[in-house]
Amino acid sequence: MPNRMTRRRLLASAGLTTAAATLIGCQGTWSSAKGQSGGTGARRSLRLAHLTDVHVQPEKRAPEGFAACLRHAQGLADPPQLILNGGDCILDCFTTDAERARTQWEVWQRVLAAECHLPVIHCLGNHDIWGWDKASARTTGDEERFGKRWALEEFGVERHYRSFDRDGWHFIVLDSTSSDGGNYYFARLDDEQFAWLEEDLARLAGARPVVVLSHIPILSAASFFDGENEKPGDWVVPRAWMHIDARRIKDLFLKHPNVRLCLSGHLHLVDRVEYCGVTYICDGAVCAGWWDGPYQECWPGYGVVDLYEDGSFSHEYVQFGWEFEQS
Repeated sequence: MPNRMTRRRLLASAGLTTAAATLIGCQGTWSSAKGQSGGTGARRSLRLAHLTDVHVQPEKRAPEGFAACLRHAQGLADPPQLILNGGDCILDCFTTDAERARTQWEVWQRVLAAECHLPVIHCLGNHDIWGWDKASARTTGDEERFGKRWALEEFGVERHYRSFDRDGWHFIVLDSTSSDGGNYYFARLDDEQFAWLEEDLARLAGARPVVVLSHIPILSAASFFDGENEKPGDWVVPRAWMHIDARRIKDLFLKHPNVRLCLSGHLHLVDRVEYCGVTYICDGAVCAGWWDGPYQECWPGYGVVDLYEDGSFSHEYVQFGWEFEQS
């Protein structure tokens, strides 16, 4: 089934060459081998589920689909202890008025309250930001909940980037989305956030392994296929689809070999890129093609990640068997 939503437009772009990249189709569940040290004989520290790009809305049975995903993840024979929400929780409030934004957030909260009994760590997605497209959303920028504030209230957090420790691992939650000064966005850490990230990693001094959660991929192979990016006669990757500051972030990670795993979404495609000792995984989408059907090769699913005491990890993309509404 074709998807009914398209990326809004191409922005300034940058080419990318990676040393090692694996793009994996999603016709079935797939597993990726343990990363870094291999984890042989290591005891597991934590199992987590990475749900991203739910894009919940009242229509298209999306609430039922979100609930089915939560029940599936929590009902695994070996269930997770933590859920990472990778952002784009609701269909969109970037371009919608306050009434429509409120309706979508109410659906999100209702399903979470009814179906989720695990702690959830939230990451901000571009579609969770209210009213940056002022003309479409009929906003002025002076509203109390304008921009990122509304989503942060829904998440119950004060900052759009933060870190915490759990079970021997350090978790960093980044905010990928920067304003282009107009009605769109691009993926970049502003200087304040980047300085915080430098300080946060320096404070660890390699004491524990690190997982980084962002909505938009820092580094991705699937970004080449999210659209017809070869049409200009050369490969181009828009700065809204992958971090335009990936080189700067990569250089920082090179100084901190305890950074092991970066998880993202945004593209609604699944891939795994390994570069300079860091594994970058894009974990598809709970909604696949915005609840219309699969998006390219990707079907509705979520990531299951096991973190081990020796700093290794394993990952699996799991489909939850959702049947789309026929139209």
